[in-house]
Amino acid sequence: MTLSNTHSGRFGVLALALVYTGLTFGAAITPAPALAKASGPYYTAELASPASDNRVVASGVAWSCEGTNCRAGKGTSRPLRICRGLHREFGEVVSFKANGKELDEANLARCNGD
Repeated sequence: MTLSNTHSGRFGVLALALVYTGLTFGAAITPAPALAKASGPYYTAELASPASDNRVVASGVAWSCEGTNCRAGKGTSRPLRICRGLHREFGEVVSFKANGKELDEANLARCNGD
């Protein structure tokens, strides 16, 4: 017994393969909704004294500062580690927020090396 595919059967399989490939590729290149939200700063900090540079990289994060206010996009480290890197670069950090959440007093003291 020999099994053979008809032309219409092969065309259907090919069409399904192309549709599947298109959907898979489309899902792979479409940005996730969470990434679209990332347009604003993830970290915000207030320094005790004005920053010496307007732009600096600290703890692997690019910071943009104006006076005593600094902001940056999301990094890969914990907020305390990011805060410590900012402290090493600019000195005392008065307040630090990660994703809108304020670093508590104990961790802010640890950030500043107290």
